[in-house]
Amino acid sequence: MRDEQEEPEEESEDAELFEHYRIKADPGQEVLRIDKFLLDRLPNTSRNKIQNAAKNGNILVNGTAVKQNYKIKPHDEVSIVLPYPVREIELIPQDIPIDIVYEDNEFVIVNKPADMVVHPGYGNYTGTMVNALVFHFNNLPHKIHDYFGRPGLVHRLDKHTTGIMVVAKTETALTILAKQFYDRITERRYHALVWGDVAEDSGTVTGHIGRSLKNRKVMTVFPLGDHGKHAVTHYKVLERFGLVTLIECKLETGRTHQIRTHMKHIGHPLFHDLEYGGDQLVKGTPSQKYKAFVENCFGLIPGQALHAKTLGFKHPVTQEWVNFDSELPEGFQTILEKWRSYTGNPA
Repeated sequence: MRDEQEEPEEESEDAELFEHYRIKADPGQEVLRIDKFLLDRLPNTSRNKIQNAAKNGNILVNGTAVKQNYKIKPHDEVSIVLPYPVREIELIPQDIPIDIVYEDNEFVIVNKPADMVVHPGYGNYTGTMVNALVFHFNNLPHKIHDYFGRPGLVHRLDKHTTGIMVVAKTETALTILAKQFYDRITERRYHALVWGDVAEDSGTVTGHIGRSLKNRKVMTVFPLGDHGKHAVTHYKVLERFGLVTLIECKLETGRTHQIRTHMKHIGHPLFHDLEYGGDQLVKGTPSQKYKAFVENCFGLIPGQALHAKTLGFKHPVTQEWVNFDSELPEGFQTILEKWRSYTGNPA
């Protein structure tokens, strides 16, 4: 959308408009103002931008321009149209090493390193996992209407999250694997180091996840379900250190920042999570020695201590169940060793 300070350009009545977004309201959608509806669904935007778009006639509902006070109803189809085409991001093949765990004719399993963005986007046009993939593999399939340069991608991991990812090599694999993720057939397990001594040996966190109404760059839990999407995370304790706990998380759903958001919600933010408060002393007496120890641990990883350990799914051709595993990255392992030594807790 246009910048808030930018004046709208004058257009002739028959100027061509290009659809940038299309969103269909769910059958159970509550009656809600369209600006509030879109605020929770459009990345990197603000209510002011949405209202300006409505004033300029750039928001259509079922093909008709509406104002910002229009009330969304079930099954409404909302389009954002602008007088310029969607920018297609040019995919630049780059010779970036990829840790390939497994490969066949249908898909490839890669082990994503820390500090790497998965696909190109605004602010990250090069150096991504996809830039590396298009260099190493020819003709990776795209999802229909994928304007943002994500060939072969069925799912993604956050920039600082490490671990297992599957990338489709054929249209058939892309379609079948995407449906498995949508139908929650896949099995994903993560290892995470969280602040605090988690009370229960195992548990489940349930709560709608959506973009924070205060900070659009992070997600938050809406316990009443008035915003966001249904999300469920199961966890169990693997190792206790008193001030931090190593846990395994099994995802039942796959929302943006799900583990990070859910664990922060129950008072256990991920260790060194830069966006969710884990990059400070959450637990422990702030003595000089302890602060130096924690800072030393922080320096071993660029962001949250979260690793996609295993991924299981049905093979898109044979329909046999396949499961893939990966080792914790060196920095994560070293942090655990340091906590074992610091607390006198052998592995």
